[in-house]
Amino acid sequence: MVIITQAAPDQLSIVQQIAYDTWPHTFGEILSPEQINYMLKMMYDLEVLRELTLKKNNVFLLAAADGVFGGFACYELNYQDEPVSKLHKIYVLPSMQGKNVGKALIAEVERIAQEAGMEKLSLNVNRDNKAAGFYEKIGFVKTGEEDIDIGNGFFMNDAIMTKKL
Repeated sequence: MVIITQAAPDQLSIVQQIAYDTWPHTFGEILSPEQINYMLKMMYDLEVLRELTLKKNNVFLLAAADGVFGGFACYELNYQDEPVSKLHKIYVLPSMQGKNVGKALIAEVERIAQEAGMEKLSLNVNRDNKAAGFYEKIGFVKTGEEDIDIGNGFFMNDAIMTKKL
C-alpha cells in the first residue's frame, strides 16, 4: 500500500535525496552528466526547495511504500492565476517503480486539485523521457512544446501535457 503525506519542512531533505537518486536513472540517456548535475543543484538545493514552499505556493507530497519513502510530487494550485494545477515535479525511485507510487501521487494531486476547483492538471516532461507514455496512459494529452533556457548553455526541451479534471 502507498501512503502519501504532505512533506514537512524538515522532510525536504528526503525530497532532495530522492531527486539525486532518481535523476541519473531517469535522465542518464537523455542529458549529459554535466546538465544533470547543474539542474540538480539549481532545482534541489534545500534553500531552493524551502523557497518553493514558502514563497511560490508549491506543495511537496511524499509517497511511502512498504514503510520507505520512494517518491515525491510537487504541485501548485491556481497556476498563473488560472484554474489549473501544475504538477511541477514527480519522481519515483527506480526500486519503487511498478508499485503504483507514481499513479498514487498523481491521483492525490488530482483529488486535491478537484477539491480546490481546478479544471485541469498540467505538467512538463522532457520530450525524450519515457514517462510521457505513462502520462498518456493515465489520461494526459500533449498540448504543446517549449524549450526553456535554464542557463549555463543548457535547455529543458519539454512537451506540455494536460489532463481535464
